[in-house]
Amino acid sequence: MLKVILSRVIQTIVVVFFLITFVFFAVRAIPGNPFAGEKALAPEEQAALERQYGLDKPVPVQYYNYLKNIFTKGDFGDSSAMKGRQVSTLIAESFPVSLKLGIVSLILGMGIGIPLGIIAALFHNKWQDYTAMVIAMAGICIVAFVLGPIFQLSIARPLSFLNVAGWSRTSDIILPAITLCFGVAAYLARLTRGGMLDVLSQDYIRTARAKGVPTLQIITKHALRPALQPAITYLGPAFAAIITGSFVVENIFLVPGMGQHFVLGITSKDYNLVLGLVLFYGILMGIANLLSDLALIFMDPKLRNS
Repeated sequence: MLKVILSRVIQTIVVVFFLITFVFFAVRAIPGNPFAGEKALAPEEQAALERQYGLDKPVPVQYYNYLKNIFTKGDFGDSSAMKGRQVSTLIAESFPVSLKLGIVSLILGMGIGIPLGIIAALFHNKWQDYTAMVIAMAGICIVAFVLGPIFQLSIARPLSFLNVAGWSRTSDIILPAITLCFGVAAYLARLTRGGMLDVLSQDYIRTARAKGVPTLQIITKHALRPALQPAITYLGPAFAAIITGSFVVENIFLVPGMGQHFVLGITSKDYNLVLGLVLFYGILMGIANLLSDLALIFMDPKLRNS
């Protein structure tokens, strides 16, 4: 167990280092000026802002200073788009909202996708299987920025207790969570179906059926745990992607999560904001992968013994 944790932590550190290095130089290669706005700045004002954010130095020196501030101070720098605000503060304020939305979306996705995959496997090559896979394929093909406006027009507008957009009531989480969960549910349904079909074809399942063990007991006691291993592997990065990659849905429904800052950082060329969010995403992805690996070890006795 300790070896798995240590290995995953080292992998995460290496991946995050290369990720932040690539993004650091990539964002600076984008044409444009992070301080360009509607009002043109005088040369001396431009120079003062560049000194304030450390952009007057050569790019390699900027890179060294950025890494030094992260490792020595835990400082992601100040946002140039939201002057006077630190990137770490913006992430700390918006992350709980994205986390709440992500957890609800993941629970809904699991509640829809896993049963759908089990039903498809039990009725293999029958109408139930075809129907479940059509639904799953639709969930994969229809992207969130299409589903969001459809739900706003067809669900939110006729129902008075749902807002078309906003984050002022408890019910405001319903539509964004449903929009986000469709893709997760679709992939979980396909992975669960494939894993269940593979397990149901094993000899020990045939033996259990020959002994007259009820189908429900075969599924819950013998087949479900090994069949869910591909889905568990997917859940780790899927959870991190839902939390940090839901900026399209968050902007459609005006959810005050991290997505708004990511869009602002890209459109305004806010280097520190983009880098801070990418770094946070990389760390979160590493933690999610570690948790999924530990869940697999817990579910599979062979992995525990090895």
